[in-house]
Amino acid sequence: MSQDRLAQALVRPGGLWSDVRVVPETGSTNADVIKAAEGGAGEGLVLIAESQVAGRGRLGRSWLAPPGTALTMSVLVRPRSVPATRLGWLPLLAGVAVVDACWWVIGDVEAALKWPNDLLVRPAGATDDAWGKCGGILAEAAGPEAIALGIGINVYQQRDQLPTPTDPRAYPPTSLALAGARCDREALAVGVLECLAEWYRRWRDAAGDPERSGLAAAYRARCRTLGQAVTVTLPAGGALRGTATDVDADGCLVVRTANGEHRLAAGDVHHVRGQ
Repeated sequence: MSQDRLAQALVRPGGLWSDVRVVPETGSTNADVIKAAEGGAGEGLVLIAESQVAGRGRLGRSWLAPPGTALTMSVLVRPRSVPATRLGWLPLLAGVAVVDACWWVIGDVEAALKWPNDLLVRPAGATDDAWGKCGGILAEAAGPEAIALGIGINVYQQRDQLPTPTDPRAYPPTSLALAGARCDREALAVGVLECLAEWYRRWRDAAGDPERSGLAAAYRARCRTLGQAVTVTLPAGGALRGTATDVDADGCLVVRTANGEHRLAAGDVHHVRGQ
């Protein structure tokens, strides 16, 4: 990818993105952005790596891809006007932006979210069983009032370049290419960052209010988890089984079980499929 072309497309007066960098290889783009934030980097830094050798996902998982096959990037935001209680919406916001970019840039695949921010894709018009996990998002604190948002999307990988599934309950790993997309990583990067900037502007201008900004409605419309029978593995151990009914004002997943409703801020969600 060309750093100059990306900067020309994204850096503009009054826009969110202020500094776009493309590196051939790094350990973790999120770790690099956190370090830059601690050194005083301003909001709007974008770091894209052609190869990421120590990428991280949610719940401490690793995230790796052969060089040049994925879109791996992190951005720095400083949402000072947003109360801390609403910052949990940032990774969900990024998920909405990624799905929107897939619709806008690609068009020949279907894209959706699994709560909170796993990217699911399938070939256009395919059956429900064709969904696969194609990417994810990791938000990490990067100092006072600063957050690194990491985004990873499988783009060109073939089946033998993806990890072997180990959990039969999980969606199998896939890529945009395997879903039938003809996609350019540079165009996808521009699309994701344009959509992310627009949703971030709406959310920040509404002081992080997910309803007033339209973010909550947009997330609900893109989230396949809602209405599904789910099993949630809880961080403290044990599991919760029920039906995912909503996402509340804090971005928590609302699950209805036989003994009432539960609001979950974290957990490993599995859709109960084949019913």
